[in-house]
Amino acid sequence: MIIAAKGMLIGLSIAAPVGPIGLLCMKRALNQGRRYGLASGLGAATADGLYGLAAAFGFDAATAWLLAAQDAVSAVGGLFLCYLGWRTFRSGADDGGAAARSGSLAGAYWTTFALTIANPATILSFLGIFAGLNVVDASAFRLLTLVGGIFAGSAFWWLGLSLTVGALRRTLKPAAMRQINRLSGLLLAGFGLYALLRLL
Repeated sequence: MIIAAKGMLIGLSIAAPVGPIGLLCMKRALNQGRRYGLASGLGAATADGLYGLAAAFGFDAATAWLLAAQDAVSAVGGLFLCYLGWRTFRSGADDGGAAARSGSLAGAYWTTFALTIANPATILSFLGIFAGLNVVDASAFRLLTLVGGIFAGSAFWWLGLSLTVGALRRTLKPAAMRQINRLSGLLLAGFGLYALLRLL
């Protein structure tokens, strides 16, 4: 139970900082509903869990490949964020039915999964965390419990965020939704440009 609790705290600490994934999750919860926000968050939680798995079990080949391909993967992620920002900025205030038809739950899940995986530097955070926890000699069961806790903590954060933001959806007027979309679009594009500029 202690190991699972530690994993949940790690998952929460990784997911909680507001970044492009959190912004995208909130935007979808507002525009398309709680299910889309949660699906987006679960995609990020799955990627966090996979990174935690690689760090826990020392998948050296996968880790080395991710770090070697970091620039190329970051470029793809940055360009995709710019594209999402452009689309978001251009979108208006959709009604619930139109917004729900604008994409699938699977699409919401896989886009955030891909964007989270597109940040290989995240694995460095997990490697540092696991080194600090001194779990090198831990059994496979304890390591899997820790990784499961990481996924659960991350998923719990995205569930709470989606429910909270989704509750505001009915209270916002169309004009306010348009402004939120424009601001979200600018921020998403800003994150994408920052990722691309870092490569220079």
